[in-house]
Amino acid sequence: MDLQLQDQHVLITGGSKGIGLACALGFLREGARVSLVSRDLSNLQRGQQSLVEAFAQAEGRVSLHAADLKDPLGAVAALDAAEQAFGPVDVLVNSAGAARRTTPAELTAASWHEAMDAKYFTYIHMLHPVVQRMGERGSGAIVNVIGKGGKVASPVHMAGGAANAALMLVSAGMAAAYAAKGVRVNAVNPGLTLTERLQEGMKADAKLAGIGTDEALKRATAGLPLGRIATPDEIANMVVFLASAKASYVTGAIVAMDGAVTPMI
Repeated sequence: MDLQLQDQHVLITGGSKGIGLACALGFLREGARVSLVSRDLSNLQRGQQSLVEAFAQAEGRVSLHAADLKDPLGAVAALDAAEQAFGPVDVLVNSAGAARRTTPAELTAASWHEAMDAKYFTYIHMLHPVVQRMGERGSGAIVNVIGKGGKVASPVHMAGGAANAALMLVSAGMAAAYAAKGVRVNAVNPGLTLTERLQEGMKADAKLAGIGTDEALKRATAGLPLGRIATPDEIANMVVFLASAKASYVTGAIVAMDGAVTPMI
């Protein structure tokens, strides 16, 4: 299937590893040019190398931009640099930032602020200028990779879940606000996914339940209707589709990707 992404410029925040890096590989395989944004340049360079090793045609089609997206000026500077390298952004994928999982007893006022800074504002600081520029040009697609924690409250993910819920509202609101200007905005909510963050979540769950991390992972996997944890590539496949012309009438959608662990409408 031709997703009509050839030579489109895709900017991915949090693109140095995990789901963001898997998205980068998916877009590159469709012929897109990809700008990766992350805080650490060395992580970006390792990510770029892994992309070239997995897909030789990625050579010369990836640009790297180190920025702390908690800083709105840093986000705009990274966006400007990316557009100078590859032209206007056709697709934005937000996958940066992760709120620390914390047991209820350990939550502080600072925890709530840190969660919003880490997850909500890292998305908003890139989303806001990009959607405005797309609206001025009359086209564009945005996919926010958020997380099911914004739909279902977890005792160890309340602060991060609140940030996720806010991002879902923003995604739906931006979709309505910018539809007439040719911009589509959608969101994907992964459940457990085989990334580096998985271990952090299992540690918090284990601490709350008074069990070992391996046992926490075993129990979590046993509770999945599909019987296994998702891979980053599986999440990326949905992101690439939603960003493509094949999803031209899909906007304002919040797609659950937790393997039916939370059966809800």
